[in-house]
Parts: sequence; structure tokens; C-alpha cells
Amino acid sequence: MKLHEYQAKEILDRYAVPTQRGRVTSDPAEARRIAEEFGGKAVVKAQVHMGGRGKAGGVKLVQTAEDAEKETREMLGKRLVSIQNPAGMVVEKVLVTELIDIAKEYYVAVTLDRAAQKDVVILSRKGGVDIEEVAHSDPAAIIRLHIDPAWGLDDFQVRNLLREAGIDEVDHRQLGALIKGLVKVYYGVDASMVEVNPCAVTPEGKVLAADAKVLIDDNALYRQKEFAALQDESADDPIEAEAHRRGIAYVRLGGHVGVIGNGAGLVMCTLDEVARAGGKASNFLDIGGGAQADQVRKSVELVLMDENVRGLLINIFGGITRCDEVAKGILEAMSSLSIRVPVVLRLEGTRAAEGLALLEGSKITGAATMQEAAQKIVALCA
Repeated sequence: MKLHEYQAKEILDRYAVPTQRGRVTSDPAEARRIAEEFGGKAVVKAQVHMGGRGKAGGVKLVQTAEDAEKETREMLGKRLVSIQNPAGMVVEKVLVTELIDIAKEYYVAVTLDRAAQKDVVILSRKGGVDIEEVAHSDPAAIIRLHIDPAWGLDDFQVRNLLREAGIDEVDHRQLGALIKGLVKVYYGVDASMVEVNPCAVTPEGKVLAADAKVLIDDNALYRQKEFAALQDESADDPIEAEAHRRGIAYVRLGGHVGVIGNGAGLVMCTLDEVARAGGKASNFLDIGGGAQADQVRKSVELVLMDENVRGLLINIFGGITRCDEVAKGILEAMSSLSIRVPVVLRLEGTRAAEGLALLEGSKITGAATMQEAAQKIVALCA
């Protein structure tokens, strides 16, 4: 579960991780009053669940309270679009914080390293909006420290991490305390990620979290009821929010070829084949194992909610999933929905012959292989 920046900073404050002052609002006049508390110099930040919001125009530095009101008014209701989120998100709230001078920017995160099967602290002396580029151009600038699940994080390990990352020695004490605070946040709220970027150092030498991102593990919400109540689907992608309500694994990708498959690995392979055929997938959707007809119908309906979809590729390899149930769900979708885009189906595995028999006479285009299916749907979408 994603939290907004203002919610993440409230958690950091609770764990004594320093942040700059600020409050959230959806009222331009209140934004002006908040900025006045900071002498007029403030930052107006859109509260949306998306990366790259700064480059998308969702972060504005202002020098007067009047400008804070103006920028808030212009930002509210605006759809921000970024490379990370091409579908865009509408701004419903802004966070108005004090404007601070930044002398240095670091990057700090705590997350799970699945390959190592351990939690990991990630630190870089090169923080800021282009941290993704740093990962590609200068990977040696990003240092990782795995946390032993039995012993936790020791002070000497943090000191070694700071030295290895090339952090200025004058910042070691404060940054080390901030890192340990983020680790406490990570475990205290059952997070899957806690990220501070930038971790700012002011000209006076104060280290604080100028931005913050906290993701709560959905599997822990039963014991993190406080945060479950904060979930704000209205700020999420509306189709992803609907998929969450339906219990369907769906991610919007911004392309034009709808994709449905069973099993995450098969769906990802299908996305690759669509790209290899010259198309771009609009989504990732995994109906899971053993999906029944109604789940398939709901999945088709969900994919077609995206107005950019020009064709639908369904790739099913039946194991515990019965292909005749998938076929029934497709037929239900064809009869109950207004499907005006071409549909290509690759159906193989358990009861595939029965499923294909049910679909005889329909407008669905068949394919023997995943590669053939991808080529056909991309050609039909051209």
C-alpha cells in the first residue's frame, strides 16, 4: 500500500527522523496561510502516487505566500503525466513545506533484497531526482548493506557503510542516526520500502528527510489497521484501484495492446513478445491459477476500461486453470460487453480442446503459439 509524502513524513516524525515543517491541504487559501507561517518561502508539492512528479510539474518553489496560493490553485485538479506513469494522476491535495537551502543531497532507502533474502539499506552520496540515472551511469556510487535477520543493524556496520559510500565525515553522526531511524520505521510499520530522496544537508549542516516514500506491505494491513484506514484509492490509477477491489493482479503500462494471461511469468513473457512484434502492452494482468469464468469476464472488462486499448491478447497455458472455464469467461464477456477491438487467443493445456470447441463461430482470432499470437494482435492493432 502506497502512502502519500505527507503521510510518510508523519510516520518519520513519530520515529524522530527529522523532516522540514509542512502541512497538507486542498484549499489554495489555506496554502497561502501555511506559506505565511514560513515567511512566504515554501515548496508546493502535489500529493500523487507517482514517480517523476517534479519533472511533471508537481513540485513548485515559491518565494511569497501569494505565489503558494496561485500554484496550489493551478495544481489542484491538474493531471500530472510522467515517464513512470504515462496514464497520469489527478492532483487532489498538496503538501506545503518550508523552503530550505540544500548544500548536499544523499539517497537513503531500506527495502527487501529478494535475491539475498534479506532486508537491505541502500545509500548513495548522489541523491536527487536523477538517482535512476546514477544507478546506470555510476553503479559504484550506490552502496548496499544487508541486515542480518538475527542480529539486526550494528553501529559499526552503519559507520562502515557511510565510509564506503564516500559520505562527508561531518555528516556521519546525523546521517547514521537517520539511517537507524529509517530501519526502525521499516520494521515498525511493516513496510516493504522506506525511501528518502533527497536526504538533504542544509548549509548549516542539518541533515533531514526533504522527501519521503513509504510502502506498507499489503499482507501486514491486518495488524496495521491505522494505515489501512489511510488507503486513498482515489489518488491511484482508477483502473488499478478497480482491479484492487476485484482482487485482480493488474498494472497499467500505457501501451495499446491489452494482455491477459495466467501466471506472472507467462504474462511477462507475453509482454516481451508483444514488444518484440513491434507493439506496446497496455497492461499486465494475471488471472492466476484456477480462474473461473466470472474472473475471466471481469478481467476482460477491466482491461477494456483503458480507452487506449486497440486490441486484446489472451495467452493461457492451462495447468490448474481449465481452458474451458477461460473460454466460458471470454464468451460471457463477448455477450455482456461491447467489445469493439480485435481479440487474439492462444489456448493450450488442460481441456484446451473443449475450450476451443466452445469458441467455434466466435469473432476471436486463434493462435497456436505465444509468438504467433503477439504478431497477430500487433498487426490487427496497426
